[in-house]
Amino acid sequence: MQLAMVGLGRMGASMARRLVAKGHDVVVYDVDPARAQTEAEGGATPATGLEDLVAKLEPPRAVWVMVPSGEATRTTLAKLAAVLESGDTVVDGGNSNYHDSQQVWEDFAQQGIGFIDAGVSGGVWGERDGYCLMVGGEEEAVRRLEPAFVDLATADGYAHVGPAGAGHYTKMVHNGIEYGLLQAYAEGFALLEAATELDLDLHQLAALWNHGSVVRSWLLELAEAALGKPEEFASVRGFVEDSGEGRWTVEEAVNRAVPAPVITASLFERFSSRDDERFAARIIAALRNQFGGHRLHTATPGEPAPDDGPSDAGS
Repeated sequence: MQLAMVGLGRMGASMARRLVAKGHDVVVYDVDPARAQTEAEGGATPATGLEDLVAKLEPPRAVWVMVPSGEATRTTLAKLAAVLESGDTVVDGGNSNYHDSQQVWEDFAQQGIGFIDAGVSGGVWGERDGYCLMVGGEEEAVRRLEPAFVDLATADGYAHVGPAGAGHYTKMVHNGIEYGLLQAYAEGFALLEAATELDLDLHQLAALWNHGSVVRSWLLELAEAALGKPEEFASVRGFVEDSGEGRWTVEEAVNRAVPAPVITASLFERFSSRDDERFAARIIAALRNQFGGHRLHTATPGEPAPDDGPSDAGS
């Protein structure tokens, strides 16, 4: 099928490449023309702007927005609403707040434009292995774009999870769980590292636990990979960012009176990481880089960590 990808950061570019590889006709646009040109060399059709992108699509059009959540997404969606037509469909694949997605769906519906919110997980490995897609929206709009969802996803890694907002709500909770899992691994490895008298090999243990252990997981495989490069890991700072979903998950837990002490504590631990260089925080920073390509802060310990702005879409 034909569709467009707006935003060619880590996630958007890899998703566009996977769609092209699966035989889809993909039109691409990014505020950095060089990124669009790079994808054009791989078979995508570059666009010079949103109007040009829309002109290159046959109606009913499908446009996937993969830019950082917040103002960047809101601005992009508003510009698309001004140039799209009734019958077209927009997918927001970033980590937007589900309340915003519900409002966008209502606004777009007044123009006859379909809106789908897609939670995307899989990080930088998704291009090769496939993504996990949590899709929210009306049945008709979702079914029309389903060929793209199926080809982007790993086997059994796509589901229409509910109405507008459901995709981003489930991705929010997914990322809250991720916070807790990362914190548990980080604290465990910090305990191992602290037992200096036992001279434990943390890389060996991560590899061992991935075979038959009840704590084996993809995150543990990534810990094994990170700990297997001691020279690189030695330069990793313990500064751990939070991209929004963890905070929203905690807010939802409070608003819905659902106890979530582990996720809440893991969020506060990320705040604490910005004041010291604890081993646990360095583990989380290394793991986030492994699965999502999130920036590593590798400055000399003691220097203030820079603020590199909003994270890339998805994770």
